[in-house]
Amino acid sequence: MAEDPKWELAILATVQGFYEKLLQESVEGEVPVPAGLETVSLHGDNDVGETLGAMRRWLRLLDMAITPAMLRRAFADDTDPEIAEAMLRYFVRKKDHTDFDRDKTDIVATFLYRHPRVPGQWEQRGYGLDGSLPLSPFEIALIEILADSDLPPLPEEHLQTLRRFDALEEQVLRFRDFHALLESGIIQTVRQIKQSLDSSFFHPGVLATIAPYNATFGAKFDELFRSATLDIKHFANELEEQGGTILGTVDGMDVTVDHIKAMDEDGLLSLDYFDALDKFRRVSKLKQTLEQRPPMKRGAKTPRPPAPKPVVRTTPNVVLARPLLNLKAMRKAVTPQQVAAEETKLLKVEESVRIFVRVADPKFRQVVPMRFFNLTLTPAEAEAYCADYLEEKSLRAGVARVLLRLVAVTARIITELEELKRANNSPSLWKLHADSLVTLLEIGDNAADNAERVSTLASQRGHRQQVEEIQTSLKKLRDYSGIAERTLTGAVEAKNVAAGAD
Repeated sequence: MAEDPKWELAILATVQGFYEKLLQESVEGEVPVPAGLETVSLHGDNDVGETLGAMRRWLRLLDMAITPAMLRRAFADDTDPEIAEAMLRYFVRKKDHTDFDRDKTDIVATFLYRHPRVPGQWEQRGYGLDGSLPLSPFEIALIEILADSDLPPLPEEHLQTLRRFDALEEQVLRFRDFHALLESGIIQTVRQIKQSLDSSFFHPGVLATIAPYNATFGAKFDELFRSATLDIKHFANELEEQGGTILGTVDGMDVTVDHIKAMDEDGLLSLDYFDALDKFRRVSKLKQTLEQRPPMKRGAKTPRPPAPKPVVRTTPNVVLARPLLNLKAMRKAVTPQQVAAEETKLLKVEESVRIFVRVADPKFRQVVPMRFFNLTLTPAEAEAYCADYLEEKSLRAGVARVLLRLVAVTARIITELEELKRANNSPSLWKLHADSLVTLLEIGDNAADNAERVSTLASQRGHRQQVEEIQTSLKKLRDYSGIAERTLTGAVEAKNVAAGAD
């Protein structure tokens, strides 16, 4: 696939900004940046290739400074998903991957799964005609995010490995005790499985399987850990009330009431599970010790205090001014390379929709889950995506090909409008999405012209229904193209565009 250097530079600039912010927080001061990378601009006269080379070298150094644990703590509920998506693109597109790259990708993919653009989006999935599940909405989203990445097919042995995660998830859900979870060895087993996937780990299908497992495991781990620490704190409170100070001995060290008061549950949970196993095991051993030999005879059970809510740090949203665009001039300046890159994305959209529609329950196949929205198909569009006669030289095949094209272009326009809305804080990314929209408007015009020709042919042959089907799809494309034009020229804000696609 042809590489767009400006798009890659925008991805790397986003990663650079996020990494530098993490380091500034760690060192409590400014981080010196190499000359020429202080403020990366995609609109200046600088040599993009030279800047890319310098940026890649700088990020290799930052990669060594940023640990997975730092990244885990940095991805809070208020983190901009645009940053997470840029990070995912960065890690997946790297030519050589380290164990740290895998761990960081694991964290980013799980964050995206836990924070869907549309609440509940990942749960909306139908069943195929043979009872099988189609591509999950999350996998479709990952395919869209990584559309510019060259990803080889998954080997059969890795597909077999992924099937183990359903059983592992069921095992996790059965745990009722923190000690049992730690001693089961499931943490070590899953880590070994992830390592065995090698470079396949970065494939959308693998990440779409692992991220839901991570979310399930994380929720269960947090639940059992907080329950264990509440029990320990309950013991400590009772001991303190009776004048005692030492709860028990773990690994040869006395654990006191003050130790328990200083316990930082949120800080422990922000660590990597595998790296922090010793700390978690000490908590587990202390709970077991207290259950076997409580520090005093307990009377009536004191109600447990509610689990503390994690503290979420929020930062104000900064909305930056957007550049004024000359849409007419931009459309004339669209290059063949831009069209070719967009054509690749359109083919992937067509393939994703086709896979979903063909295996989904007929009652649900007209609502296709996309990354930001649900794409609603007309009955004729759904039938076109199921058609096995697209290669025919016939009117029905021509109509079906027109419908496929109109749907794909419309879906891409909606996606880019949503991307535009979310890129307000990054002028460089905003401009790149604007460029994609301009290219799509050109492609959309060509698709509309072709649709009109086929519609005229159908009308001449007396196929009124086919004419209506084409005109319905064509109207959707023109409606969203109009929104795109008004958005790019500042006539309307890109707000909740996807709502109209539901």
